Amino acid sequence: MIGGLFSKAFSWLGAQLFIGLLWLLHFLPLPLLAALGRGLGGLLWVLARSRRRIALRNLELCFPELDGARREALAREHFAWLGRSFLERGLLWFASPARLQRLMRIKGNIKLAEETEQPIMWLLPHFVGLEWVGPALMLNQKRPGVDVYQRQSNAVLDARMLAGRARFGQTAFVDRHDGIRPVLRLIKQGYAFLNAPDMDFGEKDSAFVPFFGVPACTLLAPARMARSVNMRVQPLVVTMLPGGQGYEVEACEALDGYPSDDPLADARLLNAWLEARIRQHPAQYLWVHKRFKTRPAGEASLYQCRGR
Repeated sequence: MIGGLFSKAFSWLGAQLFIGLLWLLHFLPLPLLAALGRGLGGLLWVLARSRRRIALRNLELCFPELDGARREALAREHFAWLGRSFLERGLLWFASPARLQRLMRIKGNIKLAEETEQPIMWLLPHFVGLEWVGPALMLNQKRPGVDVYQRQSNAVLDARMLAGRARFGQTAFVDRHDGIRPVLRLIKQGYAFLNAPDMDFGEKDSAFVPFFGVPACTLLAPARMARSVNMRVQPLVVTMLPGGQGYEVEACEALDGYPSDDPLADARLLNAWLEARIRQHPAQYLWVHKRFKTRPAGEASLYQCRGR
């Protein structure tokens, strides 16, 4: 998720050094690692100007009731969490299963998928701690999972991220460019589907659905797929906890009435549910993504240069 945002900045050697740094840092106690991550977030706030502008614009669109100073404070807090998520990635790649278990607080029924023979879709909103869903699932329940994977631009980071995600349990990865058929085959073999649909993937199989009151290009395919193969849909939400307290991974209740026979209504329901979850921890949603990049025909971009 997050690695792709900045992976173009790394050369082959730079990527190797970055991975080595994460390996060294993963030995640190979490409170110290978290402090370093917040410092990295402050540095990214200064250096990653285009991402800073995107985050500020997203917050302006989604929280118009806040004044500029409050939105900037929220964006700075977001970059602090983002910096932590970068450095704490080393824990996911290198720490022992026992340590990862100690750092995670599991809330809700994480074993739902293994308790039913019905196909399962895990919905994974893009909070900055999203990557912790993998070990939470693979260390605490037995059903294998299939994930649609976006190849990273840096081959070294791409290989390391795949290896990190495949450390525990049984997980298959399908390249996004290969389409949905390989995923469906694995679902028929008993795999659960890890689906993170809350990004702008363009107009194909999508509709413009309100998200914080702004029309957002929203996928209709998840609900259609869930209905076509009679899947149970369980959202999983990761919250990064302050300091050295670790991570909360919540296995939520299935969305009431989702999926229905109306994919557009399902998309509205999912966006409304996600809005409510974001408002609980607004600084931890992935605001550096251009969520409103695709616009209805004839509408100007919402991400024109707007100063700093």
